[in-house]
Amino acid sequence: MTERESMIWPGTTRAAGRAAREHAELPPRGWARVVVRVAGSGLLIATAAIHLDLYLTGYRTIPTIGWLFLLQVIAAFGLGLAVLAIPGRLVVPGRLAAAAGAGFALATLGGYILSVWIGLFGFKEVRTTAGIVAGVVEVAAFVVLAALALAPAAAGGAAGAWATFPARIPPAAARAAGMIAATLTVAALVLLGLAVAGASSTPPAATGTALKTATIRGTTVLTNAKGFTLYSFAPDTPASSKCYGSCAAYWPPVTGTTAAGQGLPGKVATITRTGGSRQLTYNGHPLYTYIGDTAPGQARGINLNLNGGLWHEVPASR
Repeated sequence: MTERESMIWPGTTRAAGRAAREHAELPPRGWARVVVRVAGSGLLIATAAIHLDLYLTGYRTIPTIGWLFLLQVIAAFGLGLAVLAIPGRLVVPGRLAAAAGAGFALATLGGYILSVWIGLFGFKEVRTTAGIVAGVVEVAAFVVLAALALAPAAAGGAAGAWATFPARIPPAAARAAGMIAATLTVAALVLLGLAVAGASSTPPAATGTALKTATIRGTTVLTNAKGFTLYSFAPDTPASSKCYGSCAAYWPPVTGTTAAGQGLPGKVATITRTGGSRQLTYNGHPLYTYIGDTAPGQARGINLNLNGGLWHEVPASR
């Protein structure tokens, strides 16, 4: 072997050894892990964006629900960025961020289902496209982030599996956690489907066989025959309603005839809605009830800015 060969060979050997070590530090599953991280982060940020849109378009005016929506936006953005930004070599913080994100997605979905079924903090949700999309995204976020939290760590190290937990989750524990996550996923999908199927996107209009008055918060206001507060919508005109689709799901229009207003000081009339139904008006204001009022005498819709405009109670006289 010449002197030149003796100089080149050791350097070549060292370079080859270094390349092999670097390749060993990036297992074939490395790219898959990155893809899962990006997907999980993106799904959390998507839920944050949906809730931010709902918050800005009116949910901020709903008591309790409003600030909870803002809290959800902040938490979802924060967790999404944490999942994306924590380096892969920091296994424990990465697992904890993914687990927190999965729990957040499941909790948010549970809140939506409860608000559809029985109402939450005095607010009852209806079936809307945004709600369904948010629910599906939250289920997907839970699946992806749970998989990221339970993914096997890179091999190596002399410490035992339990000694490095949660950096390296024992196979038996990982299988058990995976089964629990799968069960929760199926349960979440079933409950979401049942909630969506059971919720109405177009509840029947609030039939006004008679209009009455009641004193609520010191003001004499108009109610329907069952004593539920009636509301007016600021964008409406005396001749037309601007509340259709999901708006009419939250604020069912009051239908009936002018005979419903006998004995009231104001003028009762009707307008024709799209589809041909007759909606009652009072002093030029089309009338609605609010799905958030679950009992006579409640007035949870007063001064809410939802579905494109402000909502007010209707005084008995003006």
